[in-house]
Amino acid sequence: MSTPFRRYPELDARAYRQELLPFLRTAVPIIGAQLSFMGMGVVDTLYAGRLGGQALAAIAVGSHVWMPVFMFFLGVLMAVSPIVAQRTGAAADSRATGSILRAVLWLALPLGVLWSLLLLTLGNTLIGFTGLQPDTAALARAYLSVEALGCIPFALVFVLRYGVEGTGRTAPVLWISVAGFAVNAAFDGLLMFGWGPFPRMGAVGCGWATVIAVVAMLGMWMLLYLRWQPLRAVGLFAAPRVARMRTVWRDTLRLGLPIGCILLAEAGLFAAAMLLMAAFGDTAVAAHQVAINFAALAFMVPLGFGFAATVRVGQAIGAGDPALAQMRGRLAIGAALVFSALSASVMALFPEVVARLYTPDEEVIALAARLLLYAAAFQIFDCLQASANGALRGLADTRGPMRITVSAYWLVGMPLALVAAFVLELGPAGLWWGLIAGLAVAAAGLVTRFLRAPSAKATNDIRGTAQ
Repeated sequence: MSTPFRRYPELDARAYRQELLPFLRTAVPIIGAQLSFMGMGVVDTLYAGRLGGQALAAIAVGSHVWMPVFMFFLGVLMAVSPIVAQRTGAAADSRATGSILRAVLWLALPLGVLWSLLLLTLGNTLIGFTGLQPDTAALARAYLSVEALGCIPFALVFVLRYGVEGTGRTAPVLWISVAGFAVNAAFDGLLMFGWGPFPRMGAVGCGWATVIAVVAMLGMWMLLYLRWQPLRAVGLFAAPRVARMRTVWRDTLRLGLPIGCILLAEAGLFAAAMLLMAAFGDTAVAAHQVAINFAALAFMVPLGFGFAATVRVGQAIGAGDPALAQMRGRLAIGAALVFSALSASVMALFPEVVARLYTPDEEVIALAARLLLYAAAFQIFDCLQASANGALRGLADTRGPMRITVSAYWLVGMPLALVAAFVLELGPAGLWWGLIAGLAVAAAGLVTRFLRAPSAKATNDIRGTAQ
């Protein structure tokens, strides 16, 4: 039966309040998982710093090469979440969902191989253009070569993780991510410094720690699918055959490739901004790193809201209720806006306090405090685009958002950054103006696209898989 709330979801505040708790139950574990993943990079950096400048530089450069490629393949396999979410909302057969996940696992294998080859070829080539000393460049290549061994396990973990996320049961995502963080931290110490009976491997040990951690997470996910009753019903390893493999692969790539391009465009924008910042000296680079790192830490919350929006919106679409999907997406966008106002206030009101958490260098603190004022505005638009992108993924709408974000970042943001920084001679602040402009255009386009999604046509775009 139709109700006023379903016809006009924006008019019923009670419905939003009722949705808030289920939304947070989905989002909070994902936020914790994202923070755990970010913590792995923090621990890697802290340990590398104790090894000396050469190891720190090698790992830093290797990580910057690794990250854009990582984000692309992460995005491709992120398509699993809306596929499973829509099937969950439609109360589809669990065994058929397990067959679909198995098909995507087979797809993840060649994707993992391609990912590894890109790191070993393109990545090693890019290191040659960094201007590192030969010994440091060789160390960065060795670190990256070990990291490449983790590509296939990472791809498999993404499939299993997003399969669980799509069901709305996100608690395991948190616990396995925390366990992966602990394994990575432990083996960082054991292998980088040679604690106990382990050999001292230096920067290369950091790569091995990552590989061991992701293999451990893969084992935990497989055990969960085998032993945890809600996932045993999926029959991931029990079903005798893969159903409609070519259809599953087609729909996964049709949804996932645009997501991968979105994440690659964003990662590339920030990587380019960091490289351009080097033109203004070491102090500018350090100050930029402080501002962008704190903004990235705060960004984990709205990013989690975006992932949760994919699940909640996708389930509503699968249930045949596009008006409910619209309400859930609006709630996610509103929650991100509220949080961004809080985090931006911290950056705007206490920039020096934040900067002093990172460095005692007064020159860096002074510039970082100024850049954090720009980061406050940056934060609002970044939170809005992340939550709106997540809601659109729940609608299985990824190609339109790809066009919006790639255009906003590279046809608006980057040109404005270059003009403001080097033509208008605004320096580091000019680069930040470009970042803000790109994110503002992306946020406006994505939010508008979601709000205008016609309720009668906001049906799933993965019929071949989700029926």
